[in-house]
Amino acid sequence: MNKLIDLARLPPPAVIEELDFETIFQGKLARFRGLYPQFSAILETDPVIKLLELATYDELTLRARINDAAQAVLLPFARGSDLEQLAALLGVSRLLLDAGNPTSQPPVPATYEDDERLRLRAQMALEGETVAGSRDSYVFHALSADAHVADVAVDSPVPGTVRVTVLSVDGDGSPSAGLLVSVAAYLSAEDRRPLSDTVQVRAASLRPFALRTTLYRRPGPDGDPAGAAARTGLAAYLADCRKIGRDVPRSGLYAALHVPGILRVDLQEPALDLLMAGNEVALCTELAIQVVNSDER
Repeated sequence: MNKLIDLARLPPPAVIEELDFETIFQGKLARFRGLYPQFSAILETDPVIKLLELATYDELTLRARINDAAQAVLLPFARGSDLEQLAALLGVSRLLLDAGNPTSQPPVPATYEDDERLRLRAQMALEGETVAGSRDSYVFHALSADAHVADVAVDSPVPGTVRVTVLSVDGDGSPSAGLLVSVAAYLSAEDRRPLSDTVQVRAASLRPFALRTTLYRRPGPDGDPAGAAARTGLAAYLADCRKIGRDVPRSGLYAALHVPGILRVDLQEPALDLLMAGNEVALCTELAIQVVNSDER
């Protein structure tokens, strides 16, 4: 299986210019003094200085717009309709998640797959063109079968059999029978499945766990910004772990909870690293976070 490039680890594109107001302003001022050597104003209130500042601001705005336009045609940065244009070059379109109801009062707009999911499918699009039935090819086609597919894992328990495990975006992640049938039908089409492959589609196995922790914060003013930041960090980490076969190590939980303002993390549960099998997904069903003031300095 080809390993997908981590777009977040790519170096910053050279086409994106670093902007600095003072650098642009000093350049304009130097040019003006070259044209008018007799100019000697040093007050910021001088009309010439104000005009140069205005010209600098206009140029800075234009350069920022050029930066935005350059980013809009790069896969790691494109958003919304710009991303759809890039994906279209690869034969990928944004999938419908829910049709909504335009005739209701008030109208319910349609819901589509988000940018990150579309970006992933665009990145995997070339895998979908293979006729060899690669692992990534099955992942791409399973994600393209229905926007309700959150994650996919593919393995081959015996030669000639391809087993596809599906996690849903709905509810706790358990896919409905209809979703499994839809994915199986899509993957079994003759123009996608090698003739020698038998495709099996199954639901991911959810593995519930409890998370209990005490956070010791630095004493300070009223409110709980450190505790709120820890909860936000934990939620983001758990969302990232919501993948088939993704382990949940205690070290990752500590890192997510140990934000600025939190002096110590006492993680009671889980007591051990949560190691997932190839068809399992960790599901936090009990969450208890206690934030207390610490006596530590």
